[in-house]
Amino acid sequence: MMEETKIKIKINNSALELTMGDITQQDTDAVVNAANKRLAPGGGVAGAIHRAAGPRLWEECKKMGGCETGAAKITKGYNLPAEYVIHTVGPIYSGSPMDEKKLESCYRESIKLAVKHDIKTISFPSISTGYFRYPVEKAAETAIKIMIDTLRKTPQIKLVRFVLYDEKTLDVYKKTLKRFLTEEKN
Repeated sequence: MMEETKIKIKINNSALELTMGDITQQDTDAVVNAANKRLAPGGGVAGAIHRAAGPRLWEECKKMGGCETGAAKITKGYNLPAEYVIHTVGPIYSGSPMDEKKLESCYRESIKLAVKHDIKTISFPSISTGYFRYPVEKAAETAIKIMIDTLRKTPQIKLVRFVLYDEKTLDVYKKTLKRFLTEEKN
């Protein structure tokens, strides 16, 4: 079995963690689904979460009327170890300055729902970097910046874990995190 690669840093009384793994196996209170606008099962993260959670997840999602880009909605986790799934629709990358604003909104809206539902630990994928073709370097920059800021201002959230699907993506997130921490010290 491959050894799990995990990076963990403390921010106030909370932690930010980077790991490579399967988001459907996370023991956090919630996992974030990089969803499509219909909240339907699909490929990538959305397909994996729907398969692991079982058909009741799709039944609940169908009643929600979809979700706009940058917004977030919450459902039960059903057969997942996580109690909740927070669904957010990331932007399809176009190179527009609005892409970053919409991606930031995905993370912020997911955290707002987590706080509202008393969720203390949450696992995120790298939103929009698969099928939606957002460059991993730019996505990591946005994700890490938002989460460091969030953990400083939102003491209710005790753990934010980025669950990344391959070594390359994990390396990009590690380098981005290291750069943020180095810049702060200077």
